[in-house]
Amino acid sequence: MEQKMVNLKINNIPVTVPEGTCVLEAARNAGIKIPSLCYLKGINEIGACRICVVEVKGAKSLVASCVYPVSEGMEVFTNTEKVRKSRQLTLELILSNHRMDCLTCARNAHCELRELAAELGIDAVRYANDELLPRIEDSADHLIRDNSKCVLCRRCTAVCRKTQEVGVIGPNDRGFATHIGCAFDRDLNEVDCVSCGQCIVACPTGALSEKDDTGRVWAALNDPAKHVVVGAAPAVRVTLGECFDMPFGTNVEGKMNAALRRLGFDKVFDVENAADFTIMEEGTEFLNRLQNGGTLPLITSCSPGWIRYCEQHYPDMLSHLSSCKSPQQMFGSLVKSYYAETAGIDPKDIVVVTVMPCTAKKYEAKREEQRLANGCMPVDISITTRELARMIQHAGILFDHLPDEEVDPMLGLATGAAVIFGTTGGVMEAALRTVVEKVTNGAMKPLEFKEVRGLTGIKEASYDLPGKTVHVAVASGLASAKKVLDGIKDGTMKYDFVEIMACPGGCINGGGQPLHSSEVLSFTDVRGLRAAALYKQDENMPIRRSHENPVVKKVYAEYLGEPGGHKAHELLHCTYIAHPKYHFKKN
Repeated sequence: MEQKMVNLKINNIPVTVPEGTCVLEAARNAGIKIPSLCYLKGINEIGACRICVVEVKGAKSLVASCVYPVSEGMEVFTNTEKVRKSRQLTLELILSNHRMDCLTCARNAHCELRELAAELGIDAVRYANDELLPRIEDSADHLIRDNSKCVLCRRCTAVCRKTQEVGVIGPNDRGFATHIGCAFDRDLNEVDCVSCGQCIVACPTGALSEKDDTGRVWAALNDPAKHVVVGAAPAVRVTLGECFDMPFGTNVEGKMNAALRRLGFDKVFDVENAADFTIMEEGTEFLNRLQNGGTLPLITSCSPGWIRYCEQHYPDMLSHLSSCKSPQQMFGSLVKSYYAETAGIDPKDIVVVTVMPCTAKKYEAKREEQRLANGCMPVDISITTRELARMIQHAGILFDHLPDEEVDPMLGLATGAAVIFGTTGGVMEAALRTVVEKVTNGAMKPLEFKEVRGLTGIKEASYDLPGKTVHVAVASGLASAKKVLDGIKDGTMKYDFVEIMACPGGCINGGGQPLHSSEVLSFTDVRGLRAAALYKQDENMPIRRSHENPVVKKVYAEYLGEPGGHKAHELLHCTYIAHPKYHFKKN
């Protein structure tokens, strides 16, 4: 059915948009920006902040444009004196209850409140409260919340409830006492938070930020007794440039490697290399289950936010999880075993730092189940893309002036299959490239499995293999994961292999990625541009299947033995636990 179009005027300019469009979006289509604070398209459309008010001819009062639908013949005015004064007063009242330590705030360069103040011409705050004290809650491994900077936009609660189906935060109390927190004001580590960090990305101010571990990294780099090794995740290379005003989808892998060396890391490896090991182990595990009657569907275990969600909400499905460690943990495990022995370094003297698009990696690095037989934790410090950008800035490195440099090869060489791990569907496609070739003895070895690509929350595909049709699914975002898991449990969804990522779109949209305003998040295809950059790099890689990686072959031949073998299992696999005790405080 053809969509009905609506004709209206905005600031006397004729505009035609589809029926059901809100005034804010209609104005943007006409090249007019209406400022907003609480609005996130498709996530938080509640008209709460009243910054986006406009005049509509015939209406008795100003209306919130983010929730007001267009109608035929409507006349809208977005920049009258009445509108400007209302927005200014509303923003001043919001600022009156906001602690303004802007110069030292973690969000000072990316604060939507500060940008709005400049945009609306606020050059003084008449109702400022200079006596506001920090109200900090920092019980979780990954996040700090400071409610003295919260503007009650509810964007964080919307993404936690609607996108992630977790809903552990929300508004408590009423009136002037209203504040965002967990039920009964419990600490975050006492509830079912999965550490995904999507609330941080959604927050417009410094009320939410990741725990900054850059001080620990600097300390390690400055310790002559420590050998500091770093590796970055696939998704970081196509997002880090955004922190230095480069266009979305710019691949800065070479400059990132150069920056890491200039920061002082002793070895610059690549977590992409560990992603290839992940495919070798996970693909072997899948084939063993498929051919020998193991628990199916096998569900991937690369995303620690998803793992935590499964442990807490679907403990009866833990047998479906792959026992493989995530690429981050495989990376650390190989550095503190294979690399340490090859280089003749005591693993206790090695500090492994990973750069991740994900805040849940901070939590994952502390999981005791990951500890190696030599007593070491695989990863010592996990920092986000944002934290690396700050380190580069603090070191005075001119990022855009850097030459492109390669990683150190011992644990650096990766394939195109590893590159696409950074986007939803990438792990599945990487696994299929290897599994299908092995099952068919090379008779069927397509390089691309485009059916599992794309940013849709749930994708399904089937592939005819000798004696078996394999049904696969890909889910990103925990709301989508819940639908898939419920379907598997009630029998309405039947799969052999499932990929799940906690964050919508996968790691390219992780909770540790660069911050952007609601204007950008609502009207720019950020995820699509980032994903396209990964697929483009994959297309240009000389090797595009994990099992063809010469480093992977060498390590298995000389050190690990067969994929899925005893030593590989000891180093690269782990177990998961239903409701682990360390998620919650003891009474």
